[in-house]
Amino acid sequence: MPAARTSTRAPKADQACLDAVDLAREAALESAGVVGVGEHLAAVAEGDRVLTHAFACTHPGYAGWHWSVTVARASRAKVVTVDEVVLLPGDGSLLAPRWVPWAERIGPGDVTAGLLMAAPSDDARLEPGYTGGETATDEDPAEASLARVVVAELGLGRERVLTQVGRDEAVARWTAGPPGPDNNLTRQAPGVCETCGFFTRLTGQLGLLFGACTNAYSASDGQVVAVDHGCGAHSDVVEEEHVEELPALLWETMDLDQPGALFD
Repeated sequence: MPAARTSTRAPKADQACLDAVDLAREAALESAGVVGVGEHLAAVAEGDRVLTHAFACTHPGYAGWHWSVTVARASRAKVVTVDEVVLLPGDGSLLAPRWVPWAERIGPGDVTAGLLMAAPSDDARLEPGYTGGETATDEDPAEASLARVVVAELGLGRERVLTQVGRDEAVARWTAGPPGPDNNLTRQAPGVCETCGFFTRLTGQLGLLFGACTNAYSASDGQVVAVDHGCGAHSDVVEEEHVEELPALLWETMDLDQPGALFD
C-alpha cells in the first residue's frame, strides 16, 4: 500500500475572509481603545477559510507593533466571524526589557529599610553554624563538639556562618571598591589606615586585610577599610604651629622747640 503524501501547498486565501477587512478593523478598534488602529497592512491565509488581517498601531508607545485580527468562515457558511484580536510586535519594534527575577536584579545597597532579602538555602557564601566556620580547626574536635551541643541547648549561636567563598568575595569587593587602596582619597592621604590610631582591625581572616575606621571626621567613619586605604584624617597628621604676628610698629615724632612741647 503506497504511503500517503503530505501536502505542503500554502493555504489558499478564502475570498470571503479577504473581503472582511471592515469586520476585522471594527474588532481591532473595539480592543484598541486609546491605543489606536491605523492602515490595513496585509492579509495572510492561516488555513482553509482562516485568514489574519494586520493593521498598523498608531500609538507612539508601540512603535513597530501591529494589530493582528484573525477571521474564519465555517464550511458552507456565508458569514465570517472574528476568531482572535492581538497586538503583536514587529521587526525593530519597541520592546520591554527581558524580565529578570527580583533575586537576580537586586544589587549592592538595594536592601533598604522595610525590604527583606532571604538568603537561599544553597547560598555558597554561608554554611551551617555548627561547622564552626573559620575557627573550626582552631579547637580540639571533642571540645568543639561539646561546645556546639551546649550552644544549641541554650539557643545561642548563629544558624549559618560565612564560608571561605563568602570571605573571598568580600575581600575582592572591598578591595576593588571605596574601602580599597585604588582611589583618590588614598592617593592623597599622608599615611595608610594600618598605621592610623583610629584603625581597629576585624577579627578572623578578614582582619589580615581589613578593619574599621573610628574617626568621626573621616569620610570612612564606621565603615570597613583596607589596611592600605587612607584619608586626610590620619592620626599622625600634626597641626601646624602658627606664630602670632605682632602688629606693625607705630612711630610718633614731636618738635621740642615748639610751645606746648612735652617738657615745657
